[in-house]
Amino acid sequence: MIFEAIILGILQGLTEFLPISSSGHLILAQWATGWTGELMNNLTFDVALHVGTLVAVLWYFWSDWMRFGKACINVVRGSAPDYEARLVWYIVLATIPAAVIGMRYEHVVETLFRNPLLVAGALVVGSIAMWLADRYSKQEHRLASMTFHHAFFVGIAQAVALVPGISRSGITISAGLAGGYKREDAARFSFLLSTPVIAGAAVLKLKHLSLHSNEAAAGFILGTLCSAIVGYLAIRFLIRYLERHSMNVFVWYRLALAAAVVLLWAVRGRS
Repeated sequence: MIFEAIILGILQGLTEFLPISSSGHLILAQWATGWTGELMNNLTFDVALHVGTLVAVLWYFWSDWMRFGKACINVVRGSAPDYEARLVWYIVLATIPAAVIGMRYEHVVETLFRNPLLVAGALVVGSIAMWLADRYSKQEHRLASMTFHHAFFVGIAQAVALVPGISRSGITISAGLAGGYKREDAARFSFLLSTPVIAGAAVLKLKHLSLHSNEAAAGFILGTLCSAIVGYLAIRFLIRYLERHSMNVFVWYRLALAAAVVLLWAVRGRS
């Protein structure tokens, strides 16, 4: 269980924040390897992974959230809302689509899209969206100029990421690019927007928490730590990477992964 917890925690931390789809990778990893370890589809461990990624995003953006909190307090005291206070409002409103659709259809979508070929198809569709957004974006806006319409558009994109293989970070960064924002600002808003969604998922799954043994507790702690540390590093890497580079490396990786899935499926079908 210890080895599984470390591997799955690392996988979750990397794929949750890099634009390559965490749910898609977990489905494909289980299908390709036939791994049916104790932690696979374990609801308690799922809580650990969500808590870990929540810690990662709060850890990296702690100073941002502190400023947002102060800005909101100033508004309550009668000050005119600055861009940080408006950004909090935008994040709240943009979270609604993913929250509503997620609560209603998450189980249905995750059940239907456990087919590896459908995940491969979603990887391709997400790759095309990422390439087009990155290629044709004007990239002239900064986060301080975020508008309600652009924020809500990113929120709609986040709801689409319910489909395994699309990638929450990938599609929301693409939506930000489509709105004309710079890559690093689109990524920053994407991660800020992910915070309430990840927190909500963690809270909803807490009812499944069951640390019935020392081994289960150890797996929970390790999964949380690994996903938190690797997730923090993934966020830091991606924001800095996008300051100087396009998203093409992730586009090509996703397409290569989709091709590998189709090839493996074809080989298995003939054997």
